[in-house]
Amino acid sequence: MAKIAVDPVTRIEGHLRIEAQVDAGQITEAWSSCTMWRGIETILEGRDPRDAWYYTQRICGVCTTVHALASVRAVENALDITPPLNAQLIRNLITLSQFVQDHVVHFYHLHALDWVDIVSALDADPAATAALASSISSYPKSSPSHFAAVRSRLQGFVEAGQLGPFSNGYWGHEAYKLPPEANLMAVSHYLDALEFQRDYIRIHAMLGGKNPHLQTYLVGGMAIPIDLNSQDAINADMLSQIRVLLRKGLEFVQQAYIPDVLAVAPFYLEWAGIGGGLGNFMAFGDFPLGGANPAVAPDDLYLPRGVIYDKDLSTVHPLDPLKISEYVTHSWYDYESGDASPLAPFDGETTPNFAGPQPPYEFLDTEGKYSWLKSPRYDGRAVEVGPLARMLVAYASGHERVVEVVDSVLGTLGVGAEVLFSTLGRTAARAIETLVLAEHSLEVLDQLTANIGSGDWDVHNGSKWEPSSWPATAQGFGMHEAPRGGLSHWITIKDQKIDHYQIVVPSTWNGGPRDGNGIGGAYEAALVGTPIADEERPLEILRTIHSFDPCMACAAHVIDKDGNPVVEVTVT
Repeated sequence: MAKIAVDPVTRIEGHLRIEAQVDAGQITEAWSSCTMWRGIETILEGRDPRDAWYYTQRICGVCTTVHALASVRAVENALDITPPLNAQLIRNLITLSQFVQDHVVHFYHLHALDWVDIVSALDADPAATAALASSISSYPKSSPSHFAAVRSRLQGFVEAGQLGPFSNGYWGHEAYKLPPEANLMAVSHYLDALEFQRDYIRIHAMLGGKNPHLQTYLVGGMAIPIDLNSQDAINADMLSQIRVLLRKGLEFVQQAYIPDVLAVAPFYLEWAGIGGGLGNFMAFGDFPLGGANPAVAPDDLYLPRGVIYDKDLSTVHPLDPLKISEYVTHSWYDYESGDASPLAPFDGETTPNFAGPQPPYEFLDTEGKYSWLKSPRYDGRAVEVGPLARMLVAYASGHERVVEVVDSVLGTLGVGAEVLFSTLGRTAARAIETLVLAEHSLEVLDQLTANIGSGDWDVHNGSKWEPSSWPATAQGFGMHEAPRGGLSHWITIKDQKIDHYQIVVPSTWNGGPRDGNGIGGAYEAALVGTPIADEERPLEILRTIHSFDPCMACAAHVIDKDGNPVVEVTVT
């Protein structure tokens, strides 16, 4: 029996350490530790709640808009503000384009190399690769000459010793199974995806002013005006440009992303029985079909809300946000009331207490506190959030398009729905979601165009913009399905200022440590039972962890080598 550590887990945002107990070539126990600290909640206290979105958005440079949206929803919920329909549709377009770009980047640049052996691609026959690519898709960049150029480019990287993102993989690992031609095709699409996402995300620049960290959110709506007669507003030309980009996004997903997943999956079907984890799944739901705040109109959402327990797709339980709580039993925080019991976010505390080992160390004290993440629970249960949770809830709820695409993918692979509860299922669910949302983005654009055409140019509800109209005390929460899963912001406003703020993020739900009952989060549960062929090169750990797409920057902020905060901010 051996204990191994992967630190840092690469190809993610932030710093994550995984420790695992391996016995007879299989993981028997696992521990997930975030080695960064977050202090945004404390920074916000005493500020104007209308400014919170601007600060929280800077938690991460990858998730970009998600914290802004959750924040403005929290304040709108607290102050009973309903944004106009146009504002909601613009927010949806921003979010949908974020999903498509983020999922494409994750698959090709963060996760695909767990399945694709880059070195093997050098042995591929370009003509055979072209035949393979043409057999699965109409993607235009599939000629022998194109793949020959990609192979030469890759060979040039190798000969120059400048492999860049390809330099530290476990190339040649026995767990890689793709033939050289499939590997070369994947490398080609990896490079194409870099160009695609750079062009596609211009949607954010048009609707938000820039990317990352868009500038046009406002409590009550959006700051970008609609004026068909102005070049400084949303006009017919901008809507046309956005339509072109959305169509390009859909085409890339249809012609590259989905075919690639379906081409790779048959070589790794054993992973349909690995990484299932908790079996409990939670989705907040998102993409309001009307103008109402999702916190108060959960039935008016394109993706449905709900909870699934014990892998039972026959029942989707209604979700009550007030059943959310967080433990710090094994987290580097203290609760004034004691660490054995959880606190609801409205009562949550962010009091750091680093008690971990000082570097250098071999292993963490996993019997005590071992992570900067808290341990969120829903109604006392550990749950998984993210694309798999969303697609399972939608599938079990009878969402017409999700059911159609999921059944098509399962039929193509010749497997049943039970394979969704796995590392492979998690990866497939993200691709399915990308297709469904890329299609829906064009529907949202049609709705926005039609509404503007009807003469409605309103983008902001300023009825309660002035603090003098607010109650002395107000509380609210903003829920959002970020690409990585359910995100919620919780605010208490007192005397027109932020009195209390808490953020519960997807990677905290999935990556948190054991709670007061000794139950681990989704990462820890999913790793149990994972086979390990080579303890010195634990590729299998990366496959399952990357299938969640961790974003530790959203969950914590940085400490120095001695365990101290790098920056301390004093609010005066």
